[in-house]
Amino acid sequence: MPSKKRATPISLQPLDALFGTNEETNNGICEIKIGSLHPFPNHPFQVKDDKKMEELSESITQYGVLVPGIVRLRESGGYELVAGHRRKRACELAGLEKMPVIIKDLTDDEATVIMVDSNIQREELLISEKAFAYKMKYEALKRQGKRSDLTSCQVGKKLAAEEVSQNTGDSSRQILRYIHLTELVAELLELADEKKLPFNTAVELSYLRTEEQQILFQYGRFKNVVLSEAELRELMMLFPWDYQKRIDHLSVYMKSSGKEYQNHFATICLWAERDGARAGMDKYEFQEGESL
Repeated sequence: MPSKKRATPISLQPLDALFGTNEETNNGICEIKIGSLHPFPNHPFQVKDDKKMEELSESITQYGVLVPGIVRLRESGGYELVAGHRRKRACELAGLEKMPVIIKDLTDDEATVIMVDSNIQREELLISEKAFAYKMKYEALKRQGKRSDLTSCQVGKKLAAEEVSQNTGDSSRQILRYIHLTELVAELLELADEKKLPFNTAVELSYLRTEEQQILFQYGRFKNVVLSEAELRELMMLFPWDYQKRIDHLSVYMKSSGKEYQNHFATICLWAERDGARAGMDKYEFQEGESL
């Protein structure tokens, strides 16, 4: 009777080897190649090569990355950073090839909440960073909290704002004010970041139409002067026919005549009073060097 052949054992490779993830795992923490780590889409927090980044890089060179980043798998390959964008950059500056991370299975909204929460406590955040971060978390929480028994959208809005406000030092009302700043044109938002535009004024201006905001910025671009919302409304009433043209000519007039910009609104009112008494109001233009 012929003897039975023994089955040759099949050598099974680990999944990491099969799929080429190049991970080194230790207690749930993986060492991932820096090149496989990709930024979170629309990440609102800036990653700057400044003094603090230099200090972080030096610390990583000396002690390594003490707190692993958080990532999730990308459909297109590699990993999406949820937390650890500054640590990744510091690793690059330190010349490291890999960074320790924890891989999590997260939905888009779950990842957004973690991304914001891991950065929002940082010191010296710009107004624009907080505004867009709050907005991203707020919208994620609203999607997560949709319920059929919430018949009023205002109820869901309030609940989401209250949850965003937790552990931030900002009230739910202040959260909504920050979020509305994302409606500012980029030039005015930059002025707010530079503290050249007061926060409350910036919130007021964020309710204006885009073209109105652009007019405000253009008017003050020479001397960093920005009209208030009330002044803009009055300006539009004074010059309903062509206020963009008026502002352009007033800027030329004030530069050539040497008028101080702290009197800019008084000048507009005087101009409107005189010009309004003329026939064909929309045809008058200041000439170079002319004074009122």
